Amino acid sequence: QVQLVESGGGLVQAGDSLRLSCAVSGRTFSRYAMGWFRQAPGKEREFVAAISYGDTNTNYADSVKGRFGISRNTVKNTVYLQMNSLKPEDTAVYYCAAGSRSSYSRTYVSSHEYDYWGQGTQVTVSS
Repeated sequence: QVQLVESGGGLVQAGDSLRLSCAVSGRTFSRYAMGWFRQAPGKEREFVAAISYGDTNTNYADSVKGRFGISRNTVKNTVYLQMNSLKPEDTAVYYCAAGSRSSYSRTYVSSHEYDYWGQGTQVTVSS
């Protein structure tokens, strides 16, 4: 069983930065494609960022491109989401997801392609 635990959310002002962390249990962490999603009140869950299991490719939603960065530390079994220049519209619950996939270089943007999810961490950006 794989468990994901997010941390690092909080209340910040517009323009500030936050780094979210997702600690992943399981010995095959490096073989999982990882993703971050978010869900704002009254809206559907949306894709934010993804990294392939080989760490060769990353992918970002247009709304965060150039501001957010996804990375992985296989020693710590942790994936990160560095969020810079935060905007009020970034306010949401952020979820980490892991998918056991065979493609070394592919990233996944659909929530249906992920097998495991964390409980979420709240990010609130005030104007």
